[in-house]
Amino acid sequence: MGIVSAWYRKRAWPVLLWPLSLLYRVLVKRRRHRLQRRCVPNPSLPPVVVIGNITVGGTGKTPLLIQLARELQARDVRVGIVSRGYGGNPPVLPCEVTALSSVEEVGDEAVLIRRSVDCPFVVDPQRPRGVEALARLGCELVLSDDGLQHYAMARARELVVLDGTRLFGNGLCLPAGPLREPVSRLAEVDRVLVNGGEAEQWRGVFADITLRTPALAMSVRPGRWVNIATGERVALDALPLGENGRLHAIAGIGNPARFFATVRELGYSPLCHPFPDHYRFSAHELSFAGEDTLVMTQKDAVKCERFAGRHTWYLEIEAQLEEHFWEELCDDMQRLAVTYAAGAEHKRN
Repeated sequence: MGIVSAWYRKRAWPVLLWPLSLLYRVLVKRRRHRLQRRCVPNPSLPPVVVIGNITVGGTGKTPLLIQLARELQARDVRVGIVSRGYGGNPPVLPCEVTALSSVEEVGDEAVLIRRSVDCPFVVDPQRPRGVEALARLGCELVLSDDGLQHYAMARARELVVLDGTRLFGNGLCLPAGPLREPVSRLAEVDRVLVNGGEAEQWRGVFADITLRTPALAMSVRPGRWVNIATGERVALDALPLGENGRLHAIAGIGNPARFFATVRELGYSPLCHPFPDHYRFSAHELSFAGEDTLVMTQKDAVKCERFAGRHTWYLEIEAQLEEHFWEELCDDMQRLAVTYAAGAEHKRN
């Protein structure tokens, strides 16, 4: 059993790493305090809204970020996005992500986000430098893809997305558990959004944590199947299967089980093939499917476009919140952007 599985199934043996977890917590706390003392907000830079998590693995941050960017653009907010660019090798730093950027240059998540929303987007491991680049591009508000623990970057708001089915696992910090920071960190963030799971179950988890505002229920809903080779889009119940009816599902994301469960919920019985997060697939590795239908996540699809066959599809998804919660989040962010824009205009005059 892998260590990630052991964390979330609450097996006993990761507790052997508990002394290292204590050391990790001390180091994280010291680093945070040191960086926060140095981090002075710069009013000449646009406000930053961090969308992150306190656990390792996928929680649904990316769909939320994409939907927020779209909602803000619909309100005429000049929004930009900054990301570390994990898995990429940018030719320059900071590196602006365009419609022509490759996975090799900027990473899979950056390519996926840029194709989903047309706005200024910069990758840079030094996120503050990326925010400065977005300011030069005229952005009024910056959404940070992850970066909750990047304390060198000033932020106006912190949104944390949790996996509602896995939550905090065994509740321990790395390496004995999946937590990047203690659960108590949630009391300091502006919003906690819980992706999936049973609300009655996860609301009880927060009984001992004084959140600034009640946790919001969020879901990531599938839209359509999209053929990677042709771009054809079909309804969720109309996925073409071969003569033998066999379906393979692959996932190189933080929580492959979530994707496989979604495929099953759509009425299919896939043969599942999990891979590590950000895995770089090759044509040879996908050849096992032959003429069988093969499905994958949209994040994996951007890495497989060059060699995907006509039987290969990805699942289009989007984040969903109750309408008044979208309004509440976007109203707050729009106010941040308007205040910044007014200050910038005053300085110019």
